[in-house]
Amino acid sequence: MNIHKELKANKIKTFLIILLFPLVLGVLFYASLWALFFFAQQPNSQIPVYYHVNHWASVVLPIVAVISILWMMISYYKGGDMMMRAAGAVEIKRKDSPEIYSLVQNVAATAGVPTPRVFIMNTQTLNAFATGRDPEHSAVALTVGIINKLNRPELEAVIAHEMGHIVNRDIRLTMLVSTGIGVLTLLGQILIRVRARGKNGQAALVMNIAGLVFLFYGAFLAPIIMFALSRRREFQADATSAYLTRNPLALASALEKISGRSEVEALKDNTLVSAACIEKAVKPGKFLSGLFSTHPPIEERVRVLRGN
Repeated sequence: MNIHKELKANKIKTFLIILLFPLVLGVLFYASLWALFFFAQQPNSQIPVYYHVNHWASVVLPIVAVISILWMMISYYKGGDMMMRAAGAVEIKRKDSPEIYSLVQNVAATAGVPTPRVFIMNTQTLNAFATGRDPEHSAVALTVGIINKLNRPELEAVIAHEMGHIVNRDIRLTMLVSTGIGVLTLLGQILIRVRARGKNGQAALVMNIAGLVFLFYGAFLAPIIMFALSRRREFQADATSAYLTRNPLALASALEKISGRSEVEALKDNTLVSAACIEKAVKPGKFLSGLFSTHPPIEERVRVLRGN
Protein backbone atom coordinates (compact mmCIF):
# COMPACT_ATOMS: atom_id res chain seq x y z
CA MET A 1 0.00 0.00 0.00
CA ASN A 2 1.45 3.37 -1.04
CA ILE A 3 0.64 5.73 1.88
CA HIS A 4 1.31 8.90 -0.11
CA LYS A 5 -1.04 7.84 -2.90
CA GLU A 6 -3.75 6.98 -0.36
CA LEU A 7 -3.36 10.37 1.37
CA LYS A 8 -3.69 12.16 -1.96
CA ALA A 9 -6.69 10.05 -2.94
CA ASN A 10 -8.45 10.76 0.37
CA LYS A 11 -7.82 14.51 0.01
CA ILE A 12 -9.39 14.40 -3.46
CA LYS A 13 -12.37 12.45 -2.13
CA THR A 14 -12.85 15.00 0.67
CA PHE A 15 -12.80 17.87 -1.84
CA LEU A 16 -15.30 16.08 -4.10
CA ILE A 17 -17.64 15.34 -1.20
CA ILE A 18 -17.57 18.99 -0.08
CA LEU A 19 -18.23 20.09 -3.67
CA LEU A 20 -20.87 17.53 -4.62
CA PHE A 21 -22.80 17.55 -1.35
CA PRO A 22 -24.51 20.95 -1.88
CA LEU A 23 -24.64 20.54 -5.68
CA VAL A 24 -26.54 17.25 -5.56
CA LEU A 25 -28.80 18.66 -2.86
CA GLY A 26 -29.54 21.74 -5.02
CA VAL A 27 -30.25 19.63 -8.12
CA LEU A 28 -32.60 17.36 -6.15
CA PHE A 29 -34.49 20.34 -4.76
CA TYR A 30 -34.72 22.07 -8.17
CA ALA A 31 -36.01 18.88 -9.84
CA SER A 32 -38.52 18.45 -7.02
CA LEU A 33 -39.80 22.00 -7.56
CA TRP A 34 -40.34 21.27 -11.26
CA ALA A 35 -42.31 18.15 -10.40
CA LEU A 36 -44.37 19.98 -7.79
CA PHE A 37 -45.39 22.95 -9.96
CA PHE A 38 -45.77 20.89 -13.12
CA PHE A 39 -48.43 18.67 -11.53
CA ALA A 40 -49.96 21.44 -9.38
CA GLN A 41 -50.30 23.94 -12.28
CA GLN A 42 -53.86 24.80 -13.19
CA PRO A 43 -54.69 23.98 -16.86
CA ASN A 44 -55.79 27.56 -17.62
CA SER A 45 -52.96 29.27 -15.73
CA GLN A 46 -51.18 32.04 -17.64
CA ILE A 47 -48.07 31.84 -15.43
CA PRO A 48 -45.50 29.38 -16.80
CA VAL A 49 -44.17 26.62 -14.54
CA TYR A 50 -40.58 27.87 -14.74
CA TYR A 51 -41.62 31.20 -13.21
CA HIS A 52 -42.70 29.51 -9.97
CA VAL A 53 -39.72 27.15 -10.05
CA ASN A 54 -37.15 29.90 -10.57
CA HIS A 55 -38.82 32.18 -8.01
CA TRP A 56 -38.69 29.62 -5.23
CA ALA A 57 -35.30 28.32 -6.30
CA SER A 58 -33.89 31.85 -6.01
CA VAL A 59 -35.31 32.03 -2.48
CA VAL A 60 -34.41 28.57 -1.19
CA LEU A 61 -31.16 27.66 -2.95
CA PRO A 62 -29.17 30.52 -1.34
CA ILE A 63 -30.45 29.24 2.00
CA VAL A 64 -29.27 25.74 1.05
CA ALA A 65 -25.86 27.24 0.18
CA VAL A 66 -25.64 28.95 3.58
CA ILE A 67 -26.70 25.75 5.33
CA SER A 68 -24.03 23.82 3.40
CA ILE A 69 -21.33 26.28 4.45
CA LEU A 70 -22.48 26.11 8.07
CA TRP A 71 -22.55 22.30 7.79
CA MET A 72 -18.94 22.24 6.58
CA MET A 73 -17.79 24.54 9.37
CA ILE A 74 -19.66 22.70 12.12
CA SER A 75 -18.64 19.28 10.80
CA TYR A 76 -15.01 20.26 10.34
CA TYR A 77 -14.51 21.73 13.79
CA LYS A 78 -17.07 19.86 15.93
CA GLY A 79 -17.85 16.71 13.96
CA GLY A 80 -15.56 14.50 16.05
CA ASP A 81 -17.17 15.59 19.32
CA MET A 82 -20.63 15.12 17.79
CA MET A 83 -19.78 11.54 16.83
CA MET A 84 -18.42 10.79 20.30
CA ARG A 85 -21.56 12.15 21.93
CA ALA A 86 -23.72 10.08 19.56
CA ALA A 87 -21.82 6.96 20.69
CA GLY A 88 -22.10 7.88 24.37
CA ALA A 89 -18.29 7.85 24.63
CA VAL A 90 -16.51 9.45 27.59
CA GLU A 91 -12.98 10.84 27.35
CA ILE A 92 -10.32 9.40 29.64
CA LYS A 93 -6.86 10.60 30.64
CA ARG A 94 -3.73 8.63 31.48
CA LYS A 95 -4.60 8.58 35.19
CA ASP A 96 -7.99 6.98 34.43
CA SER A 97 -6.58 4.00 32.53
CA PRO A 98 -2.76 4.08 32.28
CA GLU A 99 -2.45 0.80 30.36
CA ILE A 100 -4.96 1.70 27.64
CA TYR A 101 -3.66 5.24 27.30
CA SER A 102 -0.06 4.00 27.01
CA LEU A 103 -1.08 1.44 24.40
CA VAL A 104 -2.70 4.15 22.27
CA GLN A 105 0.29 6.43 22.80
CA ASN A 106 2.77 3.72 21.74
CA VAL A 107 0.84 2.86 18.57
CA ALA A 108 0.58 6.56 17.70
CA ALA A 109 4.35 6.96 18.17
CA THR A 110 4.97 3.99 15.85
CA ALA A 111 2.63 5.55 13.27
CA GLY A 112 4.38 8.92 13.59
CA VAL A 113 1.27 10.88 14.61
CA PRO A 114 0.34 12.75 17.80
CA THR A 115 -1.47 10.74 20.47
CA PRO A 116 -5.21 11.03 19.81
CA ARG A 117 -7.74 11.71 22.55
CA VAL A 118 -8.97 8.44 24.06
CA PHE A 119 -12.65 7.70 24.71
CA ILE A 120 -14.44 4.76 26.29
CA MET A 121 -17.92 3.50 25.37
CA ASN A 122 -19.63 1.86 28.35
CA THR A 123 -20.90 -1.28 26.67
CA GLN A 124 -19.79 -4.91 26.87
CA THR A 125 -20.03 -5.36 23.09
CA LEU A 126 -16.83 -5.29 21.03
CA ASN A 127 -16.17 -2.29 18.82
CA ALA A 128 -13.99 0.76 18.22
CA PHE A 129 -13.75 3.76 15.92
CA ALA A 130 -11.62 6.82 15.19
CA THR A 131 -12.66 10.31 14.18
CA GLY A 132 -11.33 13.86 13.77
CA ARG A 133 -10.32 16.30 11.07
CA ASP A 134 -6.59 15.42 11.02
CA PRO A 135 -3.98 13.56 13.11
CA GLU A 136 -3.51 16.64 15.31
CA HIS A 137 -7.23 16.72 16.17
CA SER A 138 -8.12 13.03 16.27
CA ALA A 139 -9.76 10.70 18.76
CA VAL A 140 -10.10 6.95 19.28
CA ALA A 141 -13.03 5.27 21.04
CA LEU A 142 -13.00 1.75 22.48
CA THR A 143 -15.80 -0.19 24.13
CA VAL A 144 -15.36 -1.63 27.61
CA GLY A 145 -16.08 -5.03 26.09
CA ILE A 146 -13.27 -4.87 23.55
CA ILE A 147 -10.81 -3.83 26.26
CA ASN A 148 -11.85 -6.72 28.52
CA LYS A 149 -12.24 -9.49 25.94
CA LEU A 150 -9.15 -9.03 23.75
CA ASN A 151 -5.62 -9.89 24.79
CA ARG A 152 -2.91 -7.23 24.53
CA PRO A 153 -1.64 -8.07 20.99
CA GLU A 154 -5.24 -8.17 19.69
CA LEU A 155 -6.16 -4.87 21.37
CA GLU A 156 -2.96 -3.30 20.05
CA ALA A 157 -3.89 -4.49 16.54
CA VAL A 158 -7.39 -2.96 16.85
CA ILE A 159 -5.92 0.34 18.03
CA ALA A 160 -3.45 0.18 15.13
CA HIS A 161 -6.41 -0.36 12.76
CA GLU A 162 -8.02 2.83 14.07
CA MET A 163 -4.65 4.59 13.87
CA GLY A 164 -4.62 3.50 10.23
CA HIS A 165 -7.75 5.57 9.62
CA ILE A 166 -5.99 8.54 11.23
CA VAL A 167 -2.76 8.06 9.26
CA ASN A 168 -4.68 7.60 6.00
CA ARG A 169 -6.72 10.77 6.72
CA ASP A 170 -10.02 9.07 5.91
CA ILE A 171 -11.39 10.00 9.36
CA ARG A 172 -12.10 13.52 8.08
CA LEU A 173 -14.06 12.24 5.11
CA THR A 174 -16.22 9.93 7.21
CA MET A 175 -16.73 12.63 9.85
CA LEU A 176 -17.90 15.22 7.29
CA VAL A 177 -20.38 12.83 5.69
CA SER A 178 -21.70 11.44 8.99
CA THR A 179 -22.31 14.78 10.69
CA GLY A 180 -23.47 16.46 7.47
CA ILE A 181 -26.15 13.87 6.80
CA GLY A 182 -27.22 14.07 10.44
CA VAL A 183 -27.65 17.86 10.19
CA LEU A 184 -29.67 17.49 6.96
CA THR A 185 -31.99 14.91 8.49
CA LEU A 186 -32.62 17.17 11.47
CA LEU A 187 -33.32 20.13 9.17
CA GLY A 188 -35.73 18.02 7.15
CA GLN A 189 -37.70 17.12 10.26
CA ILE A 190 -37.81 20.79 11.33
CA LEU A 191 -38.97 22.00 7.90
CA ILE A 192 -41.80 19.49 7.82
CA ARG A 193 -42.98 20.61 11.27
CA VAL A 194 -42.78 24.29 10.28
CA ARG A 195 -44.72 23.50 7.10
CA ALA A 196 -47.60 22.06 9.13
CA ARG A 197 -48.09 25.43 10.82
CA GLY A 198 -47.70 27.61 7.73
CA LYS A 199 -50.52 29.79 6.41
CA ASN A 200 -49.27 30.44 2.90
CA GLY A 201 -50.18 27.41 0.80
CA GLN A 202 -47.42 27.70 -1.80
CA ALA A 203 -44.73 28.49 0.78
CA ALA A 204 -45.93 25.56 2.87
CA LEU A 205 -45.64 23.21 -0.11
CA VAL A 206 -42.12 24.43 -0.88
CA MET A 207 -41.03 23.89 2.72
CA ASN A 208 -42.63 20.46 2.59
CA ILE A 209 -40.67 19.62 -0.55
CA ALA A 210 -37.42 20.94 0.97
CA GLY A 211 -37.96 18.88 4.11
CA LEU A 212 -38.71 15.73 2.12
CA VAL A 213 -35.64 16.26 -0.07
CA PHE A 214 -33.45 16.65 3.03
CA LEU A 215 -34.93 13.53 4.59
CA PHE A 216 -34.60 11.55 1.35
CA TYR A 217 -30.98 12.64 1.03
CA GLY A 218 -30.24 11.55 4.59
CA ALA A 219 -32.21 8.31 4.60
CA PHE A 220 -31.48 6.88 1.14
CA LEU A 221 -28.41 8.57 -0.34
CA ALA A 222 -26.37 8.47 2.89
CA PRO A 223 -26.07 4.65 2.98
CA ILE A 224 -24.90 4.66 -0.64
CA ILE A 225 -22.31 7.36 0.10
CA MET A 226 -21.08 5.55 3.21
CA PHE A 227 -20.98 2.27 1.27
CA ALA A 228 -18.73 3.90 -1.33
CA LEU A 229 -16.46 5.39 1.32
CA SER A 230 -16.24 2.65 3.92
CA ARG A 231 -15.53 -0.70 2.31
CA ARG A 232 -12.12 0.07 0.85
CA ARG A 233 -11.04 2.13 3.86
CA GLU A 234 -11.49 -0.90 6.14
CA PHE A 235 -9.07 -2.96 4.04
CA GLN A 236 -6.64 -0.04 4.02
CA ALA A 237 -6.80 0.29 7.81
CA ASP A 238 -6.35 -3.48 8.21
CA ALA A 239 -3.21 -3.29 6.06
CA THR A 240 -1.91 -0.33 8.09
CA SER A 241 -2.50 -2.25 11.32
CA ALA A 242 -0.53 -5.22 10.00
CA TYR A 243 2.28 -2.86 8.95
CA LEU A 244 2.43 -1.01 12.30
CA THR A 245 2.26 -4.08 14.55
CA ARG A 246 4.02 -6.55 12.23
CA ASN A 247 1.35 -8.96 13.46
CA PRO A 248 -1.55 -9.37 11.01
CA LEU A 249 -2.68 -12.57 12.78
CA ALA A 250 -3.46 -10.57 15.95
CA LEU A 251 -5.94 -8.40 14.04
CA ALA A 252 -7.39 -11.48 12.34
CA SER A 253 -7.95 -13.07 15.75
CA ALA A 254 -9.46 -9.83 17.12
CA LEU A 255 -11.89 -9.57 14.18
CA GLU A 256 -13.03 -13.15 14.75
CA LYS A 257 -13.81 -12.30 18.38
CA ILE A 258 -15.57 -9.07 17.35
CA SER A 259 -17.73 -10.83 14.75
CA GLY A 260 -21.35 -11.07 15.91
CA ARG A 261 -20.66 -9.06 19.07
CA SER A 262 -20.19 -5.55 17.68
CA GLU A 263 -23.62 -3.94 18.17
CA VAL A 264 -23.55 -0.72 20.21
CA GLU A 265 -26.91 0.19 21.74
CA ALA A 266 -26.20 3.95 21.61
CA LEU A 267 -25.76 3.68 17.84
CA LYS A 268 -28.80 1.53 17.01
CA ASP A 269 -30.42 4.51 15.25
CA ASN A 270 -27.20 5.98 13.88
CA THR A 271 -26.01 3.96 10.91
CA LEU A 272 -23.66 6.78 9.85
CA VAL A 273 -21.50 6.70 12.98
CA SER A 274 -21.73 2.92 12.88
CA ALA A 275 -20.03 3.04 9.48
CA ALA A 276 -16.94 4.53 11.17
CA CYS A 277 -16.55 1.52 13.50
CA ILE A 278 -14.15 -1.37 12.97
CA GLU A 279 -17.25 -3.52 12.45
CA LYS A 280 -20.79 -2.25 11.93
CA ALA A 281 -22.35 -1.32 15.27
CA VAL A 282 -25.99 -1.72 14.20
CA LYS A 283 -27.87 -4.85 13.19
CA PRO A 284 -28.05 -4.91 9.37
CA GLY A 285 -31.45 -4.83 7.72
CA LYS A 286 -32.47 -7.76 5.55
CA PHE A 287 -33.34 -5.70 2.47
CA LEU A 288 -30.21 -5.36 0.30
CA SER A 289 -28.10 -5.59 3.49
CA GLY A 290 -25.20 -7.21 1.69
CA LEU A 291 -25.31 -4.89 -1.30
CA PHE A 292 -25.24 -1.67 0.74
CA SER A 293 -23.26 -2.89 3.76
CA THR A 294 -20.68 -0.31 4.83
CA HIS A 295 -18.21 -3.04 5.87
CA PRO A 296 -16.75 -5.93 3.91
CA PRO A 297 -17.46 -9.35 5.48
CA ILE A 298 -15.19 -10.11 8.43
CA GLU A 299 -14.46 -13.52 6.90
CA GLU A 300 -13.01 -11.80 3.85
CA ARG A 301 -10.90 -9.44 5.96
CA VAL A 302 -9.60 -12.33 8.07
CA ARG A 303 -8.76 -14.32 4.95
CA VAL A 304 -6.69 -11.41 3.59
CA LEU A 305 -4.88 -10.93 6.92
CA ARG A 306 -4.08 -14.62 7.17
CA GLY A 307 -2.80 -14.61 3.60
CA ASN A 308 -5.18 -17.33 2.43
